[in-house]
This record gives sequence, structure tokens and C-alpha cells, in this order.
Amino acid sequence: MNPPLLQVRDVDVVFPMKGFRAEPFHALKGASFDLARGETLGLVGESGSGKTTLGRSVLGLVPVRGGSIRFEGEEIANASRRRRRQLSRDIQVVFQDPYTSLNPSLSIEDILAEPLLAQGVSGRDARTRVRGLLDRVQLPSDAVRRLPREFSGGQRQRVAIARALALEPKLIVCDEPVSALDLSTQARVLELFIEIQEATGVAYLFVSHDLTVIRHISHRVIVMFRGELVESGDVDQVTSRPSHPYTRNLLMSSPVPDPVLQRERRAERAAMRAETI
Repeated sequence: MNPPLLQVRDVDVVFPMKGFRAEPFHALKGASFDLARGETLGLVGESGSGKTTLGRSVLGLVPVRGGSIRFEGEEIANASRRRRRQLSRDIQVVFQDPYTSLNPSLSIEDILAEPLLAQGVSGRDARTRVRGLLDRVQLPSDAVRRLPREFSGGQRQRVAIARALALEPKLIVCDEPVSALDLSTQARVLELFIEIQEATGVAYLFVSHDLTVIRHISHRVIVMFRGELVESGDVDQVTSRPSHPYTRNLLMSSPVPDPVLQRERRAERAAMRAETI
């Protein structure tokens, strides 16, 4: 059996709070999971559940108080800045807002060429690879001369995905990458993620508050609540037959196109909340 690409064990993250007597905020409490090569692992939970903090801990963007994060067997939980820059070749990120994550003053060609040039790729080779990246995310080749503001939200997110793919990473952390998009654009971008994974074998750690999105793209799912992992398993089992009350509540909150079923879900969710009060 092949070893996992990413191993997270008992990770704790604590944030200090303002005020002399303020108690620190325990954002993650003993989080553990494995992520295989070429797999999509969904992290789902409401705002404040710790899912984004967990993704950022893998990226080295938040300090880890305890536990272990291993990438290809190497401990990276407290890697140096220099090592983190080296790891960026293999670990990339796509953020929620495709506009603020792109430099508005740079052309698309400059945005996509920047990580390549930083890794020592020549200018000519970088320009060639940029056109290949645009083709992979289904954007026209003349997009290289345009600025981010000239694109729609869905197109900007495609540019952000292309930038993440530039260095041919093994893992991409996707932090709510479709939550700012309308439903039809969400579907197209999710299909693009799937097509890219099938073509390249990249693994995704996919963070979302939307169980419907997680069900569409993930192989396995982890459900988070108040900094803890409360349920995990195969995507079909967790999103269709959840065992934890919090997961069932998330499932009931997902909108459905049938108004009768939606009304029944609202009533069931209200009953579940009443039982917990």
C-alpha cells in the first residue's frame, strides 16, 4: 500500500485573544487525517468550525501549537520560510476571492509567469507554458494581454487555478474556491477541477461550507465542528447517511429544487434544533 501524500496527526492551533484576561481561542483540537495522491478530501463545516484554519495550517499560514503535519514523509508543521518557498513547487492554494488573490496591475501573462520565473524557468519557456495553462483551464490564448478586472468572477477563478497549476504541484489546498460564484459558474469550475485532477493526478484538500459542493467533488469527507473532526468517511456515506447530528443538520440545511422537500427539510431541521436545546 502506498504511503499517503499528506499525514496530519493531532494538530492543535490556538490563537491569542485581545484583552489582558481574554482566554485564547482553541481553533483546532487534535485534528488527524490522511490524504492520498490524486484524491480529493473535502473539509466541511459552518463558519468558525476550523476547516479553513486546518487548510492554512497545512500551508504554513498559521502557527501549529502541537501535532504533526507530514508531506511525503517530511515534517512541515514548523518548516522555515526558505523551506516553505521550496515546498510551494509541490503545495499550492486557490483562495475564495479570485480578484483579491490576483495582482490587479499585472497582465494575466505576468501573473502566470511569475511563479515559473521565480523557480528559474526562462522567459521564453515561461510564456510557452502560460499559453498551455490557459488552454488547460479553458481560457483563450489572447487572455495573456488582459488584466484581471476584464474577466468575470468565474474566469478570474480559472486564472487563479492556472496559477496554482503552473508549477505542477502534487497538492492544492482549495479554500472555498467556488463560494463567491453563481450556481451555474460553480458547476463549470467544479467540473474543471475534476478534469484537471483526472489529467494530472493532483490531490485536493477542498474546504467548503456547502455539503452539496463537497458531495460533487470529493472522494472522502471530514466534517468539522468547533475545531474538532466529528465525522469522516466515504462521500456517499457521509452525505447520504450521516451518523453525527451535526452532519445531519448540515445536510438538512442544503437547498433542494423541490419546494415540498425543502419545506420538509426545514421542519426536520427545526425539530433537530429543538431536541438539542
